[in-house]
Amino acid sequence: MKYLDLVNKTLIELNYKQVSSFSELIKNDHKKIKNILNVLNAEICNSTGWHFLLRKEELTLPAHTTEIDIPIEGKIASLIAGGQELRFTGEFEKFFSGSKPSGQYSVFSDKLLLPDFSQDVTLKILYYTSNYAVSDDEQEKPAMETGTDATLIPSPFAEPLLVYGTCMRLKGNPQHTRFGYWFNMYKEALANMRSKISINADETPSVRLHRQ
Repeated sequence: MKYLDLVNKTLIELNYKQVSSFSELIKNDHKKIKNILNVLNAEICNSTGWHFLLRKEELTLPAHTTEIDIPIEGKIASLIAGGQELRFTGEFEKFFSGSKPSGQYSVFSDKLLLPDFSQDVTLKILYYTSNYAVSDDEQEKPAMETGTDATLIPSPFAEPLLVYGTCMRLKGNPQHTRFGYWFNMYKEALANMRSKISINADETPSVRLHRQ
């Protein structure tokens, strides 16, 4: 769903006046709404392993190359080198000790640490992207910036999650006359998305709504 549409839906829900163009969003509450929409979008996307965020990167790892720049923006779900799935270890020190770990990988600073292969291998990285929005020309990006940018959260979940969630966070008062309605609609949309598009039936992602 487009950023401008999300803002206008939120304005309607709050009984504020809609805008006809993104450039009109100059008031203080406009700025708060734009910011909350992006914060909430990132929190929901980052709350669990949603399949709509899964991406694949594939490259050739030259022989005896044990350290490369991390080639992705996101969190690694699986790393396969030469047909072998590598296990993650937090003990990155042993990659510098000369012990030459096999079957494992690690991360140090902005580098991916890998076993020493005697020949070129194909490196496949399955990961959850940290880009939670997409531009009008299909370029993924971390956040929505222009009116035509859109969230990666699929329809029909994006509108109730982001609009009602933003209303709750902007007002931040459970005593508000519509707070209960917003909360119930948000909770129902999250439950529906979790049940219909989560990878694992046991996953129970939750997103805490903090007061603004």
